[in-house]
Amino acid sequence: HPSVNMISILSLPLPELSKKLRDGSLPPEHVFYTYVGKALQIATETNCITEYLQESETQLRKAKLTGKLGLLYGVPVSIKDSIDCQGHDSTLGFIKNLNKPAAEDSVVVQVLRRQGAIPFVKTNVPQSLISYDCKNLIFGQTFNPLLYTRSPGGSSGGEGALVGGGGSILGFGTDVGGSLRFPAAFCGICALKPTGNRLSKRGIISGILGQKAVAAAVGPMAKDVESLALCMRALLCEDMFNLDSTVPPLPFNEEVYSSTQPLRIGYYETDFFTMPSPAMRRAVRETKQLLEDAGHTLVPFELMNVDYLIFNFCVRGMFADGGASFLKKFKGELEKSSMGLFFWLANSPDWLKTLLSWIAKPFHLLMPFIGFVSFFSTVDEIWSLHHEIEEFCHQFIAQWKKLNLDVMLCPMLGPALGIGYPGKLSVAVSYTMLYNTLDFPAGVVPVTMVTDEDEEELKGYRGYFRDCWDRTLAKAFRGSVGLPVAVQCVALPWQEELCLRFMKEVETL
Repeated sequence: HPSVNMISILSLPLPELSKKLRDGSLPPEHVFYTYVGKALQIATETNCITEYLQESETQLRKAKLTGKLGLLYGVPVSIKDSIDCQGHDSTLGFIKNLNKPAAEDSVVVQVLRRQGAIPFVKTNVPQSLISYDCKNLIFGQTFNPLLYTRSPGGSSGGEGALVGGGGSILGFGTDVGGSLRFPAAFCGICALKPTGNRLSKRGIISGILGQKAVAAAVGPMAKDVESLALCMRALLCEDMFNLDSTVPPLPFNEEVYSSTQPLRIGYYETDFFTMPSPAMRRAVRETKQLLEDAGHTLVPFELMNVDYLIFNFCVRGMFADGGASFLKKFKGELEKSSMGLFFWLANSPDWLKTLLSWIAKPFHLLMPFIGFVSFFSTVDEIWSLHHEIEEFCHQFIAQWKKLNLDVMLCPMLGPALGIGYPGKLSVAVSYTMLYNTLDFPAGVVPVTMVTDEDEEELKGYRGYFRDCWDRTLAKAFRGSVGLPVAVQCVALPWQEELCLRFMKEVETL
């Protein structure tokens, strides 16, 4: 339509856009078709969309008639493939899940619709979701909108690419090891992984069903923190609590989010497991300095035994059945992608696994990897693992309380790795997965870009173990000048508002 100024619509941040939609100064169809046009362009460039939700046009027409204006009235939103939308597939990148449309909307999508939002597309994921790249046999590879040779991150990679490219103003993904935070960091946007049960997960398909050791969460992705806050305000409502009674009825705490009290912030530059790239280290240092200059108190925090946590809690916890249920999903599927070694090990006879774990012992890191696909955990082993994770969580909180912290500033893996690299670097999830194991809310905010100096300094990158993983990671970081680098902002469980408040502070500074 000649009177529609697409550029000005696309430049509006979500809070302003939703205000204009609600007060009637912007017609919803102008906004809708502007975003459909932009999404089509970004999809052509990055291959991030799996499906257009045709019924969104009917919803658009109905929205005008009802006159009920929810907080997200008329806002087009994008939805990750694994989040059920009635009448559409949730494939998880598996061919066997094609043509099996969901019987009803997931609770999150129901609440979004009741708040006036218009889900209009579903977005791409890696096969099985257990990956931070974004590729499967049905829809192919998704590319990073900032640099096509880079991964958009995963598993909410289609969302990262679409929101990062400006084709969606608000997207929804899930996170069990960093699946919201990787795409946000790689594509230069913001995301919030809430506490596992702050938002309903009903109608959301997970990569490994029934696994309780590492907490999954559903959360929003957007260009800025204020948009994430508006989204949480809209979702944390009576509808959410009525539709899913297992979600604690905690409405959004406005007072905490808008507070201006100085914060006591813990921070660390490394977890001593995945050596940060020079840009990651600098991102934390510069953010720390800005926060101190703004009157906040920064306190060093020491992380311990992250390698033990990754292999014994995360990997053993997620694959406690020797990877059997995970492997079953791939039965009859062609693509095994980067899981080659994993599949081969899991299917090898026990004597060979025992022999391999014995040979691999001196190589430190491969040992637990072979060990966990070697033997099924017995029930009492799983119980003691769950108990150990609980104990670890209480110790971590005790250390936090002893330092009297409000929030924590941490590194986030970055810049975006080249396509195909995430599959070779599954161990590099240490910075994100820690907070799924602890079940703390964690958000990502882009703070800087890779400089020529960072690139120069990277030549000396050796890693902590100097093994094949460290060497591969050094390669994956190379040639990234100009790409965004983010930090992670963390709060204690159920304190999403404080986490967002801290993210807002970082973003502003």
